[in-house]
Amino acid sequence: MHRIHIVGGGLAGLTAAITAAESGAHVTLHESHRALGGRARTGDGPRRTNEGPHALYIDGPHTTWLAKRGLLGPIASVPPREALRFRFRLRGALRAVPPLAMLRLGRRPAGSAPVDADFLSWATGEVGEDGARAAAHFMGVAVYHHDPGSLSAAFVHERLRRVASFPPAARYPVGGWGRLVERMAGHARGLGVAVETAARVDTRTLADLARTGPVVVATSLDAARALLDDASLTWESGRTVLVDLAVRTRRGDAFVVSDLDAPGWVERFTAQDPGLAPAGEQLLQGQFPIGPDAHRAEGTARAEELLDLGFPGWRERTTWRTEALAAGRTGAVDRPGTTWRDRPAIVRGDGIFLAGDQVAAPGLLSEASFTSGIEAALLAVKAAGGPSRQPSGRPTDQRGRPSGQR
Repeated sequence: MHRIHIVGGGLAGLTAAITAAESGAHVTLHESHRALGGRARTGDGPRRTNEGPHALYIDGPHTTWLAKRGLLGPIASVPPREALRFRFRLRGALRAVPPLAMLRLGRRPAGSAPVDADFLSWATGEVGEDGARAAAHFMGVAVYHHDPGSLSAAFVHERLRRVASFPPAARYPVGGWGRLVERMAGHARGLGVAVETAARVDTRTLADLARTGPVVVATSLDAARALLDDASLTWESGRTVLVDLAVRTRRGDAFVVSDLDAPGWVERFTAQDPGLAPAGEQLLQGQFPIGPDAHRAEGTARAEELLDLGFPGWRERTTWRTEALAAGRTGAVDRPGTTWRDRPAIVRGDGIFLAGDQVAAPGLLSEASFTSGIEAALLAVKAAGGPSRQPSGRPTDQRGRPSGQR
């Protein structure tokens, strides 16, 4: 079998490398940074922050895939006492329960929301405008978009059902996502994958790699568009202000404050994993989607409003703070009339395959990276003349077809 090259060492690239190696291929993974992980990297030092809030959903296919390979590792759930500290801002005030109409929407059967309608219009017809708008803003946590109500009703509702499930399906890798990346990288090397870091691939280098075997491009869609010189590689994503804070511990702080007046969310991540911050400190992470022409200061101001409500005295207690603007790095969003099948296809021709969270693969947030990475690797193995069998754990879409199949 020819060698298979993986460009990009994030979740999609590591998943593709493992899948291809398990199929018997000779695999080289090329990562331009000195560290693997992409957007799943965890910061060094005493405060271990991820690039935005990250969670694994135990009802997702990638959790099963990781567990079968012994890569899932210790994961934390939200302690029941902390779950009772979930708060919502509605009409400027803090409340302990969300609107009943929002909960009713989350219990609507899967597949009941139409693809062609926008979420706000459909949800308004189901539960009224107030509940629909609150649900749309709540979903900022899962779509990282400044106007979730304008997106496809089917797209938003599928995520609402999973995010609002009870008991919560969200789990958190202990020690941050960097620990998960380390396990995946170690497993890949154990399978014989040659991992090259600080190895930047440009268009000319890519052409050289493609002459020796199939290539899986597992980068952001923006990077893939430049690398492949393919203007068609575009899809809408969010634009989000990310705020990380370490504050001195105070009894009575909220676990989560979800903004139902506008998309936004602050979560105390040390509630489920105290080791993410030094003793006596709590680590807070927030994400606040803003429009394409808005300034970062708008998201920062909204973050501080939520912090004032849920974390009294946070300014005086702050020991560390950082902010970032994530533009086009928060996964795909689907407009009315489109689904994941309409995103850029995994197969690009001439032995080139695409993986990442904005390509034609199903899943919530990082799940699209896993499913597309598996699919791209299996297609690359087949193109290289390898076995056509499917390793166990290959996800399928809701119709039972291999994920990514169009």
